[in-house]
Amino acid sequence: MNKTVQQILLSLTVSSMFLTACNSRTNEGNTSSEESLAIHQSSKQGVTADESNSGDSQDSTLDNEGADAMGDIRIKLTFNNEEVIVNMDDNQTSKDFLSLLPLTLTFEDYAGTEKISYPSNKLSTEGAPSGIDPTAGDFTYYAPWGNLAIYYNDFRYSDGLIKLGKIESGVEKFQDINSDFTVTIEKVD
Repeated sequence: MNKTVQQILLSLTVSSMFLTACNSRTNEGNTSSEESLAIHQSSKQGVTADESNSGDSQDSTLDNEGADAMGDIRIKLTFNNEEVIVNMDDNQTSKDFLSLLPLTLTFEDYAGTEKISYPSNKLSTEGAPSGIDPTAGDFTYYAPWGNLAIYYNDFRYSDGLIKLGKIESGVEKFQDINSDFTVTIEKVD
């Protein structure tokens, strides 16, 4: 009898894993391109399509907490004969990002709200909040995709978004860039 129970449990476990994987693939495969874009944008913003209208948001953001410890650490973004200075926040993700500098990355526009780029290394999310409500000038990391995001317009709460720092001034310099552009990122002495 013991062997029969073990076989049943094993069969249930394998079936459960198979159905979960199939359901995930089915959901991805059954969306139209318009739905895919909406889901893609919602997931980028950390909100599923079903949750986007629910009004539920978590308020576990890390805006200026801990900014004092690293408040004097700044980075410089150089692009298109322009320079922008970012004051870095004190969190593990920011520290991990700083360890990669200097970097030269290509940024592109995303949804008329932010400029994004994909560094080759994923950053640590240890101790990170579940998400933030980004505002213009926020320099962030979107953990689910592994990309950096520079917000030049305000946006809604986004799960998985981690604030790395805040642009001191000049965020408007990003608004009129309509094509991909190269940014050199380095620490300011």
